[in-house]
Amino acid sequence: QVQLVEAGGGLVQPGGSLRLSCAASGSIFSINAMGWYRQASGKEREFVADISWSGGNTYYADSVKGRFTISRDKAKHTMLLQMNSLKPEDTAVYYCKLQEGFRNYWGQGTQVTVSS
Repeated sequence: QVQLVEAGGGLVQPGGSLRLSCAASGSIFSINAMGWYRQASGKEREFVADISWSGGNTYYADSVKGRFTISRDKAKHTMLLQMNSLKPEDTAVYYCKLQEGFRNYWGQGTQVTVSS
């Protein structure tokens, strides 16, 4: 079983920055990719960004391109999301996802609130 623990959420003013982390532990054999999704109140969960584990190829939702940066530390099984120039519409619960083979594992989520 794989466990994912997110950290780094909080309250920030518009234009500010936050860095989210996701640490994976447990029976990890071969990670295909890790990614971030978010779910705002009353809305469906949406893709934010992901990164291929071996090659480090990154993909972003159009809404966060140029503002968010995803990265990973292979040795530590950790993924980061640097979020800059935050907007009120970025407010959501952010979830970490790990893809291993045909299985997807999810973290418990961390709240990000962008408000003045």
